[in-house]
Amino acid sequence: MCLRLKLHVYTSYSPIILLTNFLVILRSMCKFAIQQCAGGWSPLVSNKYQWLQIDLGERTEITAVATQGGYGSSDWVTSYILMFSDSGRNWKQYRQEESIWAFSGNTNADSVVYYKLQHSIKARFLRFVPLDWNPNGRIGMRIEVYGCTYRSEVVGFDGQSCLIYTLNKKLINALKDVISLKFKTMQSDGILLHREGQNGDHITMELTKGKLSLLINLGNSYSLIKSNIVISLLDDQHWHSVLIEHFNNQVNFTVDKHTHHFHAKGEFSYLDLDYELSFGGIPVPGKPGTLSQRNFHGCFENIYYNGVNIIDLARKHKSQIYIVGNISFSCLEPQVVPVTFLSSSSFLALPGTSGQDEVFVSFQFRTWNKEGFLLSSKLHQSSGGFLLYLSDGRVKINLHKTGRVLIYTKFWDFIFLSGAGLNNGQWHSVSLSIKRNRISVRVDNDVISSAHAIIPLQIYSDVFYFGGCPSSGNISECNTSFGGFQGCMRLISIGNKAVDVISIQQNGFGNFSDLQIDLCGITDRCLPNYCEHGGECSQSWNSFHCNCANTGYKGATCHYPIYEQSCEAYKHRGNTSGFYNIDSDGSGPLGPFLVYCNMTDATWTIIQHNSTNLTRVKSANRENPHTVFFKYSASLDQLQATINLADHCEQELAYYCKKSRLLDKSDGMPLSWWIGRTNETHTYWGGSLPAVQKCACGLEGSCIDSQHYCNCDADRDEWANDTGFLSYKDHLPVTEIVITDTDRPNSEAAYKLGPLLCRGDRTFWNSASFNTETSYLHFPTFHGELSADVSFFFKTTASSGVFLENLGIQDFIRIELQSPSEVVFSFDVGNGPSEVIVQSRHPLNDNQWHYVKAERNVKEASLQVDQLPQRSHSAPPDGHIRLQLNSQLFVGGTASRQKGFLGCIRSLRLNGMALDLEERAKITPGVEPGCPGHCSSYGNLCHNGGKCREKYSGFSCDCTFSAYAGPFCKKEISAYFWTGTSVTYNFQEYYTLAKNSSSHASSFYADMTLTREAISFAFRTTQTPSLLLYVSSFYKEYLSVILTRNGSLQVRYKLDSHQDPDVLGISFKSMADGQLQHVKINREEERLFVEVILLGGGGKVDYHKKANSQGFVGCLSSVQFNHIAPLKAALHQSSSAPVIVKGRFTESNCGTLTGADSTSSETTHSFPLANAIRSDSAIIGGVIAVVIFILLCITAIAIRIYKKKGTYSKNEAKGSENEDSAESALKSELSMQNTANENQKEYFF
Repeated sequence: MCLRLKLHVYTSYSPIILLTNFLVILRSMCKFAIQQCAGGWSPLVSNKYQWLQIDLGERTEITAVATQGGYGSSDWVTSYILMFSDSGRNWKQYRQEESIWAFSGNTNADSVVYYKLQHSIKARFLRFVPLDWNPNGRIGMRIEVYGCTYRSEVVGFDGQSCLIYTLNKKLINALKDVISLKFKTMQSDGILLHREGQNGDHITMELTKGKLSLLINLGNSYSLIKSNIVISLLDDQHWHSVLIEHFNNQVNFTVDKHTHHFHAKGEFSYLDLDYELSFGGIPVPGKPGTLSQRNFHGCFENIYYNGVNIIDLARKHKSQIYIVGNISFSCLEPQVVPVTFLSSSSFLALPGTSGQDEVFVSFQFRTWNKEGFLLSSKLHQSSGGFLLYLSDGRVKINLHKTGRVLIYTKFWDFIFLSGAGLNNGQWHSVSLSIKRNRISVRVDNDVISSAHAIIPLQIYSDVFYFGGCPSSGNISECNTSFGGFQGCMRLISIGNKAVDVISIQQNGFGNFSDLQIDLCGITDRCLPNYCEHGGECSQSWNSFHCNCANTGYKGATCHYPIYEQSCEAYKHRGNTSGFYNIDSDGSGPLGPFLVYCNMTDATWTIIQHNSTNLTRVKSANRENPHTVFFKYSASLDQLQATINLADHCEQELAYYCKKSRLLDKSDGMPLSWWIGRTNETHTYWGGSLPAVQKCACGLEGSCIDSQHYCNCDADRDEWANDTGFLSYKDHLPVTEIVITDTDRPNSEAAYKLGPLLCRGDRTFWNSASFNTETSYLHFPTFHGELSADVSFFFKTTASSGVFLENLGIQDFIRIELQSPSEVVFSFDVGNGPSEVIVQSRHPLNDNQWHYVKAERNVKEASLQVDQLPQRSHSAPPDGHIRLQLNSQLFVGGTASRQKGFLGCIRSLRLNGMALDLEERAKITPGVEPGCPGHCSSYGNLCHNGGKCREKYSGFSCDCTFSAYAGPFCKKEISAYFWTGTSVTYNFQEYYTLAKNSSSHASSFYADMTLTREAISFAFRTTQTPSLLLYVSSFYKEYLSVILTRNGSLQVRYKLDSHQDPDVLGISFKSMADGQLQHVKINREEERLFVEVILLGGGGKVDYHKKANSQGFVGCLSSVQFNHIAPLKAALHQSSSAPVIVKGRFTESNCGTLTGADSTSSETTHSFPLANAIRSDSAIIGGVIAVVIFILLCITAIAIRIYKKKGTYSKNEAKGSENEDSAESALKSELSMQNTANENQKEYFF
């Protein structure tokens, strides 16, 4: 029965004001009945050291509290914390959401604020500790406490005893056990529970260094699970609850409401145990009354085994209980008073005895910090002193006099097996002895160092400073460059006399600042471990750090993935085909895995398995089937996530058969089948549909025997096959194939399973357009209590708008465009509203796609926009950490504001899960599915003259007029030319082109004026001399690019048939070195620009035969003339393009820049063409034919150019003659390339 509780009230030791009515309340045992009583508690001094303590008379279960301000005053408390204790010593702070819980108090003196505790408190003593109060008044409180009577059975162990329970054999269930208990102890090690069997099976629960571990052995195979996964620091002399639920080999291990589930590993699913269960120690077999080491020293409460009250049986001296050593049915509380040093400015100053030649000081400490001040005092008649401190987790001492260091010795160099030093959170003892000229230090009862000083030592110990120095005054013996100590100390002794810390708290002696007395406030910030995805946690007193190396994730808690979710996402970052790690569920629990991304026009994800070869099967039947299991490079959960993201998935399954059937037509039973991801059996085969027991030929009506639905069911004594793609996503991938019909004479089968192929990413382009400021989409509540990440793309022309919002009672999360250049991520988890702001130098409302990623975790909140620097905001170290939302999630609008978002939102993901914006937009007024205009943002991904084309979901690059291919027109089109090879590309006469305006060359009209050319190509060769390119007209105007005998490049341009050509020579290196060379030639009227990119480092072409003296043998790549790509047309459009190929001509990757081509230099030359045809005298135009060919192994481009002086009607008749002219011109160029011509104009570089 719950009731209001009678209270005995105590206050802090500073003076207090008790109003008259309040004294009456105390004498009459009133419960501070808030609304019936006047008065209240109000200390004379309002500071952080005040508290109000309640003695409930006995341990009680406290379920709620209420507060009110002082009656008729301006005194009230606005926030406070609760502390509780069983003995009035060693207090513990009330925690909620894994942090010290600060209760919101009153806002006036009269209203009552009631709180129901999330976790009830079981204690006798309760303290209210004010944190803040009315700034225009003082601390003032009236309180009421609600709770229930708490009854428990308690037993105490002295470290040399244990309690053995003999089980009732009739009630034993080897498959199920439930054990529950509570314990409290100051010792960091000890056996709490043990049970074993004859064959080595056993279960043991043990406290080790303050952490609880559960060891279960099944069939001599160990499964060790430690509760440090959930909680530690259990040696704090406070009650901790334990629940062990064991069913078969499933174990649930719960410590203080933190549960860990695991499977015990072993040969059997049950524990073969004896009928004895011991608590507090392990009896030594064969020696009654003796115990093994590490016995428990502390108290147990309410021990139950399968519903049996073990302590009650012991108290009643039942026969099932056997007691070893001495136990008591009470819990003795050690009178140890710890002290917490809260900050680097904390200190404790204690008086010493001056003028003595012997000093002995001892204490215990625990901390997470590697550095910190421990103890300091002054030397007699000097300005020096000694300093004992922590450095890198080790105790060191510094003895100095008048600025001169006498001793600087590292006294502690011991590392625990866990890898931690003295900053491992455990209690460590330190004793310092100074006598005459000898100083010695003990750590954890080991003499670790002893040293002699240069001069006699005498400690002038008026004051010992522990943990730090006062901030005011110049105290020479307390100066240190080390930070103050943050941690706990206890058992402080000076001169072999224990220090009464409670007297210090009562201002009896000594001095202190920023301390918490009578509690140790150490917190393990790594347990529970907030580092996700296997991140390693390390900590200091105020914070923790996550090492995310090799996890595949990043951020303060290793929450956000470093890999993209799909191959589609990699593709639109500009990546090419290759192996990539993908993380299909983003920040979800599934890790990344390696796939091959085939970046074609469609993006394919290829996932391999362990059996890709054709496998033959014989001698299989239903009693002895042939079964093969397929193991993929990813787990089934990872595969499912990838398949769910994809637009389409398929897997080729080929079944070859000779007298091996798939279906037994006589009984309708399958003879072979396959099993998919969900472990279901399927009897349809490649190319068919689910629930149809047919093969592809059965659907198409093309089976070799019309009486059967599969070719193999014809059961012929010759090879046949049923092959096709399985494409029903819910059944993929294939995990198992079973074959049973190959045991008849001459019967055989073979199968081959291809990799899993998935195309696209249906979430990457999933988008919605918000057309009005009042339109929005709504989704279920976003659950991201401890970690939340949101990512999306947006584009807009509006100056502001809310992207998304989700509200709670007090908490909220919101992301908005606050101004054209500012994105704001705001939230509240109970610590007050916070904002993270990213500002851009350029406006974000430019109707381009912009990327936003916001993350909030227990450590920090961060926001990133595009490639701008990430902004972050740190969380308070002991604040609220859970984001508690309860409204719907609003996207593109808000419930709290009028102005929503105008524009598009795409690829919205919350904690790795994508929201289907398009599906919801279909049924929402003011919102449309999809969003056009991707080319404005992604058009720059189309390279080398490729044109961006809009699609409903995304875009594509049209490489029609580019010399390159691939999804982004970046794949070089290269060909290897062998001896005697020729390629000719002919443009039709202009009147033919006019009839077919869709031709690639349709822009070359007869009256078109060519005043500029843009030509580019790449080559590799070792052959000289060679003509690389030739452009000519009917009237001997031409352009040629020649590789001379010495390997230099020569460009000749002749635009007037009556003048000699201009010659540009580039000879600073040989280009016939087998390395890839890029050449660009641009003419703009009378100016010519030539750019040569020289690539070094290897990559030479392999020549199988020597070229003749005038031939070109080698590689040509990415040939482009204006918008024409003749080499690409010859390779990819040979049937439709006007191309003639003679000789050996093969496509190659010889034009690809390899890793060996690691260095490059770029040279650009420009010069005027003296013989350029000016536009007032003649122009270039009227193209009749363009020819690319290899003649005598020479590459050339021939363009007929003539002066526009009238209409020419004899072009067709002269066609063949002109080809002969081009051939002779080529030969002439090669013969004259090294012959000086006094009339030609030459430029050499």
